[in-house]
Amino acid sequence: MRYMATYDLMETLRNTNQWMGATALSMASYPIFSMTPNPMFEWMSAWGEVTERTFQRMVTKPDWGIDSISGEDGRDHLINIETVVERDFGDLIHFDVQGREDMDRRVLLVAPMSGHYATLLRSTVRSLLPDCEVYITDWHNARDIPVSAGKFDVEDYTLYLAEFMRELGADLHVIAVCQPAPLTLAATAYLAEEEPAAQPRSLTLIGGPIDPDATPTDVTDFGRRVTMGQLEETMIQRVGFKHKGVGRLVYPGLLQLASFMSMNSERHSQAFNDQIKRVAQGEASNHDPHNKFYDEYLAVMDMSAEFYLSTVERIFKGLEIARNEFTINGRKVDIGKIDTVAVKTVEGGKDDISAPGQCIAALDLLTGLPDAKKASYLEPDAGHYGIFAGRSWRNNIRPLVLDFIDANSEAPAPRNRTASRKAKKKSAKPANKNAA
Repeated sequence: MRYMATYDLMETLRNTNQWMGATALSMASYPIFSMTPNPMFEWMSAWGEVTERTFQRMVTKPDWGIDSISGEDGRDHLINIETVVERDFGDLIHFDVQGREDMDRRVLLVAPMSGHYATLLRSTVRSLLPDCEVYITDWHNARDIPVSAGKFDVEDYTLYLAEFMRELGADLHVIAVCQPAPLTLAATAYLAEEEPAAQPRSLTLIGGPIDPDATPTDVTDFGRRVTMGQLEETMIQRVGFKHKGVGRLVYPGLLQLASFMSMNSERHSQAFNDQIKRVAQGEASNHDPHNKFYDEYLAVMDMSAEFYLSTVERIFKGLEIARNEFTINGRKVDIGKIDTVAVKTVEGGKDDISAPGQCIAALDLLTGLPDAKKASYLEPDAGHYGIFAGRSWRNNIRPLVLDFIDANSEAPAPRNRTASRKAKKKSAKPANKNAA
């Protein structure tokens, strides 16, 4: 499958389905058909509308859609997204709240590079903006990166994170969501040895596969069953001539999306059937729950082949993080060297991607960190998505994460009323106040 023709064939199929949807919508919407009303045309039009939108979104990078937030002064403050560090495979961006003083809490969100864009954390960013200065890793679509930019694997990813942390300074709190949790832990350990002063004050790991074997899931079982040769032959393709990254070996976003959808095929099929019905009955809208979810879910990006294969081989099969054997340029990164950064793990009781037990395994690796700086939390009814977005995040997890940040900050209080009520007792809080 490692041919440009295969990559272009997948794009051709996507383009054809989008065209078929647009054609069905146009034909069924001819005014002349209204002279002889027939439900068939309404259903044909609805199918076309849903199909066109579905396949169109697969190659569209979503917008952040965070234009403003309400401030403590009762005014709406505009958001300016600015690039702090620009690199070939990903940028460090800052959500600058116009007309507001800098907040004491400075948070770096490490977004996953697992098929979706960083905008998957849009609701997480929006929920943190009123109380924090928010930075996030904005990874690029590998198909748009020229081959001349070189490779990008788990070691390069880790070095990017170390550079971003170094750029933002020590008065920083890092939150890693899902896939990047192991490598964020490794980046922190790398700084602990190379540049201790650049380490963040706290590290929150949310639903990450620190030890994939701690609680096996379908994802970890797949990594065990399939050989690296099989993965390389069946999952890796070369970017076609249409894109800037022509010739680059990638794990295509469309192939990843097919894998995502197959895990819950019945649920997705029912969701699209229901949406077609709603459109036909005139009950759907441009920003209804279905479109709001799938506009993001269907937007996928290519992942560099080196990153995907090294993640499977070294993190899932070799368990290099779980065994504290991860290396960068042949040199071991010892997680036990972390001795000042407070670390908290967050897991969801119903997480079927990174099941409970996989993330909390990080605390056992932190042999040089006092127990007072370790914490963990389990949200019993939350699935994988719920631990960083949705009701569980907003009502339960987010307040605990902010408390953990406050407990490990040098500055006594963020500049808002909610946090100022905690200021007097913040310095005396133990780091593991929120331990499960």
